[in-house]
Amino acid sequence: MLTDATATGAGAADTDAPVVRFLEADGTFAPTPAAEPYRDAVDGLADADLETFYRDMAVIRAFDVQATNLQRQGQLALWPPSYGQEAAQVGSARAARPQDHIFPSYREHVVTKIRGVDPIDIIRVMRGLTHGGWDPTDPKNGNTHIYTLVLGSQTLHATGYGMGLVFDGRCGTGDPERDEAVVVYYGDGASSQGDVHEAMVFAASYRTPEVFFLQNNQWAISVPVATQSRSPLYKRGEGYGMPSIRIDGNDVLASWAVTRAALDEARAGEGPRAIEAMTYRLGAHTTSDDPTKYRTSDEEESWRRRDPIARMEAFLRGRGASDAFFADVDAEAQALASDIRERTNALDGLEADTMFAHAYSEEHPLIEQQRQWLAAYEASFEGGHA
Repeated sequence: MLTDATATGAGAADTDAPVVRFLEADGTFAPTPAAEPYRDAVDGLADADLETFYRDMAVIRAFDVQATNLQRQGQLALWPPSYGQEAAQVGSARAARPQDHIFPSYREHVVTKIRGVDPIDIIRVMRGLTHGGWDPTDPKNGNTHIYTLVLGSQTLHATGYGMGLVFDGRCGTGDPERDEAVVVYYGDGASSQGDVHEAMVFAASYRTPEVFFLQNNQWAISVPVATQSRSPLYKRGEGYGMPSIRIDGNDVLASWAVTRAALDEARAGEGPRAIEAMTYRLGAHTTSDDPTKYRTSDEEESWRRRDPIARMEAFLRGRGASDAFFADVDAEAQALASDIRERTNALDGLEADTMFAHAYSEEHPLIEQQRQWLAAYEASFEGGHA
């Protein structure tokens, strides 16, 4: 299904490239020609499914705004917003099966929440209380691997895991209820990292059951995508021999339908797939960034008019969704935001002694010596004599 989604245009924008889209910016249901192969799947979605998509997006945005505020108030060391990218993340996450493995980057907040990770565990990472955040082997976390702040390295982790699935015979058996696949998230900036290309080489060579999900949010911090690549980013996947497709990343239906098909094909043993979700980072790259230094207000406003949540709300209202439903979603969103604020403020710090834990797999005399030195140094301050 994905193999027909190719383009011949040039330039990073490549406006002639086929794009899978079901919802226009105003919420009108108007599938593009590239969306037709996925039409039956989308038509089969129940109202409850569509409302879940909206709820996921609206609730995580409230969390995202709250987390940004917490960082500004000194509660977090850093926060990477996902504001504006909710549709790409929700659709792809909802398309995965429970047995699939998820390898996020560092702003896939709603992906991790959908898979079962407690959002406070993301807060703990950004507060500096943990190097991992959660245990990916814990069943309640839905096979969700930990955030990776080293750009692109998670694609190697995902490909390695996918190779393991191939070697262990855990894909391509013909049993869709047991076959497993891998989804890895990365951005347009990370797509220029060597790790991503090395991961694609091995994924294509070993036909890993893997979906490379690229969120093209138009800016690698302050570098626009047109500078990063002279050709559309989805073509990079094609260059390694994997079927690749471009979707409207602000359309949750497109994200769900295309990722669902790609995962089904990968799980069945057909090899890796690549998806480029065209979206926009409405917030800053992180809270240490000032996008006003390199972006124009006109550009931001043009993308605000394509807001994924407003688009889905208009679509649902056109289908008859009630005011009571939207009020209930708003209440849930605010409840999560309040809960996160309360739990963040209740978090303790770390004892300095914890810096020595897990430096080596076994006890090491140098680490013990340093631990004893620190204890003696701190003791020298007792009574105010040092």
